[in-house]
Amino acid sequence: MKRMKRLSVCFAVLAVLGGPSLAAAKPNVIVILTDDIGYGDVGCYGARPEQVRTPQIDRLAKEGLRFTDGHAPSSSCTPSRYSLLTGDYAFRNPRGWGVLPGDAPLAIRPGSITLPAMFRQAGYATGLVGKWHLGLAEGGDSIQWNGEIKPGPLEIGFDEAFFLPATNDRVPTVYVKDHRVVNLDPADPIRVCYDHRITDEPTGQDQLALATVLKGLPNKEHLDAITAGVSRIGFMSGGRKALWKDEEMCGVFLREALAFLEKHKNRPFFLYYAPHNIHEPRVPHPRFRGTSGVGVYGDQIQELDDAVGQVLQALDRLRLADNTLIVFSSDNGGTQWQGYDYGAAAAFNGHQVNGALRGTKATVYEGGTRVPLIVRWPGHVPAGQTSPALVSLTDLPASFARLLGVVLPEDAAVDSMDVLEALLGKSETGRRELFEHGGENRGALRDGNWKFINGQLFDLTTDLSESHNLTAQQPARARAMAARLEAIRTLKKTRP
Repeated sequence: MKRMKRLSVCFAVLAVLGGPSLAAAKPNVIVILTDDIGYGDVGCYGARPEQVRTPQIDRLAKEGLRFTDGHAPSSSCTPSRYSLLTGDYAFRNPRGWGVLPGDAPLAIRPGSITLPAMFRQAGYATGLVGKWHLGLAEGGDSIQWNGEIKPGPLEIGFDEAFFLPATNDRVPTVYVKDHRVVNLDPADPIRVCYDHRITDEPTGQDQLALATVLKGLPNKEHLDAITAGVSRIGFMSGGRKALWKDEEMCGVFLREALAFLEKHKNRPFFLYYAPHNIHEPRVPHPRFRGTSGVGVYGDQIQELDDAVGQVLQALDRLRLADNTLIVFSSDNGGTQWQGYDYGAAAAFNGHQVNGALRGTKATVYEGGTRVPLIVRWPGHVPAGQTSPALVSLTDLPASFARLLGVVLPEDAAVDSMDVLEALLGKSETGRRELFEHGGENRGALRDGNWKFINGQLFDLTTDLSESHNLTAQQPARARAMAARLEAIRTLKKTRP
């Protein structure tokens, strides 16, 4: 409570640089955070139209600013979402740095100063639609799936929320609205199973239904694990009326996002719209199946693109486009394979999910964290331009604080940097230093165009694919960056 009172006082203080004029504009803000979209997955970043077509996302780039060195906070989902909402590197919080199961405890402390909390205190309507994956309540049996589920998104700054608790390949396979499971029938309550724990033994019918549920072919390793009842995926869980349909998920989230825009068209709003596309299991709606040249992977990208287009159309129809700042990005780099057999590699038709970048999701090479990042705000952000500025989604809290005229307390958003000038296209200078978080809490360090990772040193100016280790040629630089990387892990939590 003390922290929130402190934040309220800070809202009365305008930032010195650009505070009054930007705060007076009070734009609506939409953050579209996609799931597993890689640097090479959309047309404006190099995807070929015979593989994947993304005219709506490309429209955002034509009408806004496209970043060539924009980064997700982490190379996996939960840590990226944690850092985006808090402005803190995820390794600082044991609850926030790993990929969480569906029954994990809430990773963000209720009452914290978060991105939605800032907007809410500034008089905005705040909403979450889509993937959450940051835990609920105190986790485990404390989550009342058949009753009130709290604390959750509403306790960290959102006024309303319609969300997927974890991922589409994790249980429970239900949506939650605010504090309750959607469409839960008390006569047919939710049945929950998680990692290495299952409340009911899976029946033969459950096992036979698996391929139908996933609309795909789990490989033998996953099938054996699921049959044993200890898979990270688990079985479908929830009353029959509450179960989601995989192929309808994108449309369901789109419907909720459009309803939020309609509901709040007459007041400033902040919408965190987090589609599940294109995370596994990739199950496009039948309307999109077979429409790309990259199988269901590309089909789901095109389904996502259509959803983005419908959001843009809604803003045009509601006459909100000119006063709405949109940030489009992804929670980590792309990956083709995640445990399901989607066919031979040839089915990707030469499509490179991360373009020329080395690495994929769950690695801290550039392909793990460098992602599409587009900002559009007509009249405020230059249209059809690119920016080389190094920016991270971790920087949104500090940058939007200045947009709102907020001064953050010293202990809030400690790793977030104010790069608003770069996001608005007024400067090509972003941050110089960037810690990149990877799976199992690994890390890499960017210092300008130099990158240090696992004892390797790369100069991204001439070696974007991270092919030439320069540690032997630059031993002093490598030692200095290794020491700095370790220091970041142990630095006191105060704002830079």
